Amino acid sequence: MSDTKTNIQELKEIARKLVSERDWQQFHTPKDLSMNLSVEANELLEKFLWITSANSFEEINKNRTEIEDEVGDILFSLLRFCEVSNIDATSAFIKKIEKIKLKYPIEKVKGNYQKYTKY
Repeated sequence: MSDTKTNIQELKEIARKLVSERDWQQFHTPKDLSMNLSVEANELLEKFLWITSANSFEEINKNRTEIEDEVGDILFSLLRFCEVSNIDATSAFIKKIEKIKLKYPIEKVKGNYQKYTKY
C-alpha cells in the first residue's frame, strides 16, 4: 500500500478492523482520540527538539523508522477521530484549503511567513 494507491476510506477501514478485533471502540471517544492525537503529535515534535531547522532534514534520514512510526500514530489517531466523529477528512481538508486561500492571497503572502493579520 502507498499514498498513490490507497484512499482515506481504505485506511479508516484498516484502523476500524484493528480496533474492532481488540474491542477498543469503547475507549475511542472524540475526547480521548483528540487527546491521543495531541500526545502523538508531541512525540513527533520531540524527535526534533534541540536541533536546528536545517538539521531537521538530516534527522529524518537518521531516524526515519522512528519518525515514520510517529506519523503512523498521528494518522491512526486522526482517522479514528474522524471515524467516530463522522467527519469526512477529505471534505474538511478541502474546506480548510479554500479558507487558507482566502486568508492568504498569493499576491500578498508569496514568500512571506507572517500571519494574515500582519500584512
